[in-house]
Amino acid sequence: MVLAPDVRGLLDKLEKLHPPVITLPVEEARRIREVVYSQLWGEREAVANVEDRLIPGPAGQIQVRVYRPASSNPLPVLVYFHGGGWVTCSIDSYDGLCRALANGVNCIVVSVNYRLAPEHKFPAAVEDAYAATAWVASHAQELGGNPTYIAIGGDSCGGNLTAVVALMARERRSPPLVFQMLLYPCTDYEFERPSALENAKGYYLTLDAMRWFWKHYLNSEADAAHPYASPLRAEDLRGLPSALVVTAQFDPLRDQGEAYVKRLREANVPVTYKCFDGMIHCFLSFAAELEQTKAGLREIIEALRSAFANLKSSSP
Repeated sequence: MVLAPDVRGLLDKLEKLHPPVITLPVEEARRIREVVYSQLWGEREAVANVEDRLIPGPAGQIQVRVYRPASSNPLPVLVYFHGGGWVTCSIDSYDGLCRALANGVNCIVVSVNYRLAPEHKFPAAVEDAYAATAWVASHAQELGGNPTYIAIGGDSCGGNLTAVVALMARERRSPPLVFQMLLYPCTDYEFERPSALENAKGYYLTLDAMRWFWKHYLNSEADAAHPYASPLRAEDLRGLPSALVVTAQFDPLRDQGEAYVKRLREANVPVTYKCFDGMIHCFLSFAAELEQTKAGLREIIEALRSAFANLKSSSP
């Protein structure tokens, strides 16, 4: 397979919009990414109710944004963790995606503004992600949700946080989670897999950028050995919720996602895996530019709808 033609146009546009993030001060990288992600998503869908809230966290309040479609019945809930390498992006960057998920799946989406590095290094983002998930589970009814249908999901480093929160919830036996959605996730502190070397430059996420993000996130390389940083290194993945894992062909992280799928299957965790040919990292954030973004969103939405429907059909 070759790079999709509209992806080449997108890469050219991205190159003109901003220099590589690793050449910028962190605050400037954050500012530019907010602008770029907003521009390249395009028009945002209207959702019946969108509300910003502050919830308690391990080191102060956590901002979340709650998207609720119109419904007279309690809805399933998806807790979403945005991408951005634990350093950039926010709930504003992912507003368009979360709106599309809420409407498409007909579920409540709670998008979490976890603490960012380097000001707040590992495990700050992990602690916030878990705390927010636990809060959502205990306040689901207040939000108009069904507390027995709580799923988690995220992309890139948000996919990493998704995998980690699933591990934490299993180990702590709370909250009960029914599904995990990992979109081109980072699952290991590792830079030598074939996809990382083959796609090291020229496809938006670079190998140098991966190292830059990890350097900001970890206190030291010793942190990388912890499964809450590198969930692929967890000894046992048994008992985790069913999963959807999505990767992209021209993504340095592709092989990490595939490796996690293999580990989940070995642990008898039901998992659906999809690699999108011709696509790059973060392709689901560029709805205004890529036709495959729309197709990818449809598949993800259908997978979430099916997961929630299967739960309902198996209820006594």
